[in-house]
Amino acid sequence: MAQFAGVYVAVVTPFTDQYEVDVQRLHELSEWLIEKGVHGLIPCGSLGEYATLSTAERATVVETVIKAAAGRVPVVVGTGAPSTKQVVEWARHAKEAGAAGVMALPPVSYKPLESEIVAHYEALSKVGIPIIAYNNPRDYPTDLTPELLAKLSKLDNMVGVKEFSGDVRRVHQILAACELEVLVGVDDLALEGAIAGATGWIAGVPNALPEEGVKLFELARAGKLEEALPLYRRLLPLFHYDAQPQLVQAIKYMMELAGQPVGPTRPPRLPLGEADLAAIRQAYRHAAAH
Repeated sequence: MAQFAGVYVAVVTPFTDQYEVDVQRLHELSEWLIEKGVHGLIPCGSLGEYATLSTAERATVVETVIKAAAGRVPVVVGTGAPSTKQVVEWARHAKEAGAAGVMALPPVSYKPLESEIVAHYEALSKVGIPIIAYNNPRDYPTDLTPELLAKLSKLDNMVGVKEFSGDVRRVHQILAACELEVLVGVDDLALEGAIAGATGWIAGVPNALPEEGVKLFELARAGKLEEALPLYRRLLPLFHYDAQPQLVQAIKYMMELAGQPVGPTRPPRLPLGEADLAAIRQAYRHAAAH
């Protein structure tokens, strides 16, 4: 039985106009997402701009989301960091703070050998908290192939994989190779991934449209395609932004349009140009008009 089934929102990190972490807004956002029916929250992922946060800020973000959730939904913490030692430390912090699991990239600072990838996750497994491996070969040098995941699945605390390759066939291949639960990692394969057997979705755009995201994934998992397809097609132009390098700026702007402003992105991410904003507005209005 899947441990992290349903829609887990990769929560953005709200900032003030002075680029400080807006702790109160983060608490409010977490509350709002839970009230709208999401199944779990994931702070400090790529969408949460973890790489721009200081150690103290990052700890505060994790603790704020866990406090806001108050046990109502699981919180899975992103542990991305340059060294295995840092990743392990963030996993320990997550466990001590009350997280249900961690989402863990392979080594990110260079292209590692397979033996180094395995050793990385072995060290993380010793923390004693459930691990969702994060496969993102679009943005990082490693591809966690189905064959490699089959080896990693033998680790005691490895339970799942966030699949962000963009190839929906990977869902079938992973499920055939091992018993890891698969969570869709890219929004514009949410429907196809669910049909293929993914039990979870680590979602971006549902930061702005959580009810629609939950409804879509539940319909797709239930095989109710006549109801799911019209909703999916409405949302798909927005979902495509989740797979682009400027996903954080785009999703934060969607949240502003949804009445849930969360401030700017931290440099080096700069504001989007007017042409991009206009395209997002048009896609959002199309989705919301129904």
